[in-house]
Amino acid sequence: MRRLLIAAALLLVAPLVAAQAYKWTDAGGTVHYSDAPPPQGTNYKKVTTSGTVEPLAEPAPRANAESAGQVASKPAPQPVADTPENRAKMCASLKSNLEALKSSGPVVMDDGGQQKVMDADQRKQQQTAAEGQYQQFCSGG
Repeated sequence: MRRLLIAAALLLVAPLVAAQAYKWTDAGGTVHYSDAPPPQGTNYKKVTTSGTVEPLAEPAPRANAESAGQVASKPAPQPVADTPENRAKMCASLKSNLEALKSSGPVVMDDGGQQKVMDADQRKQQQTAAEGQYQQFCSGG
């Protein structure tokens, strides 16, 4: 009886050892990894993981660490050429983000690998930042 319980437990834990992941690159060149398949029509590769995976780098600092007086060093963002095509893409993205932020529906953000719904303060802060960027880069002046 005891061996049967051990065998059943091992069979239940086996799927956790080898997990399925998906890897794809978006239009902006950013590589994404997820345990859920990417949007339909996206080219992707299946990646099989086994065992535990250790992070290659330290996790990104949380916003509350900066407000507590700790200075977080962030890697410099890669510059993007200021071409009409790139500016149009950025403006379209900013406009889409602003529409989502101004809508009454929930807005989901990625918080260290977990998706969370923005509260009213976060939403207002993101809306103010996006409006400033839109005025700076997309208002024709």
